[in-house]
Amino acid sequence: MTYNSKIKFRNKKIVVIGGSGLIGLPTVCNLNSLGAKIIILDVKKNPKLPKNTIFEKFDCSKISNLETKYKSLIKNFGCPDVFINCSYPRTSDWSKNSFQKVTFKSMKKNIDLQMNTSAWLSKLTADKMVKSKIKGNIINIGSTYGLLGQDLTVYEKTSMKENMTYSLIKGALVNFTRQMASYYGQFGIRVNNVCSGGLKGHVAGKSSQQEKNFVKNYSKKVPLKRLGEPEEIANVITFIASDAASYVSGANIVVDGGWTVI
Repeated sequence: MTYNSKIKFRNKKIVVIGGSGLIGLPTVCNLNSLGAKIIILDVKKNPKLPKNTIFEKFDCSKISNLETKYKSLIKNFGCPDVFINCSYPRTSDWSKNSFQKVTFKSMKKNIDLQMNTSAWLSKLTADKMVKSKIKGNIINIGSTYGLLGQDLTVYEKTSMKENMTYSLIKGALVNFTRQMASYYGQFGIRVNNVCSGGLKGHVAGKSSQQEKNFVKNYSKKVPLKRLGEPEEIANVITFIASDAASYVSGANIVVDGGWTVI
């Protein structure tokens, strides 16, 4: 089998949660161009989504019926070959999750919204793959801040602050990925986590772009001297999702322009 044939997804069913978002959209576009049958689960439908994909409204913040809703969608769509979670649910006070301002209630709620939903949806999908005898592929989206402490200098002269809860959640996802890969590997299921560095584009939950001083501060420090493009993360996700990465499992794959080496 040639390399080119290994990165095609014809007849592959792929679930992308958060497929309308900054990383999710270019990921969906990549996979669609390679022949995948895709169902996008998100709160809102992005008008830029390819027309031949399936969209279903899905809100990760509705924790009470999350499992029932997800199982119903998967029953109708069929067991996926690949599951990709690009979702980023959070509370309205997310920006106040700095060490000195965060409340226990907010911290706990955000852990439920992000870490616990990611872990549980990954587990539900893996169990469905086992039952369906599909040697599937699970990919979550992490961050360099799950691997090392936040550099506070990048927030100088900005309205941005360090986020305690974010680091806690992304750090937990690192080892959860390893544990899932360790257990589900016996069934031929791969589990990986793509750890992104700082990206261009809209600030999470806002229509505005990244603050100019943040872009300047970040670009000055990172070895490649720029923020990443969402498409650069999507390209790595596409590779990990493909058969070309068939022996990659349990990995926390860093895509950060060299941020973690300094």
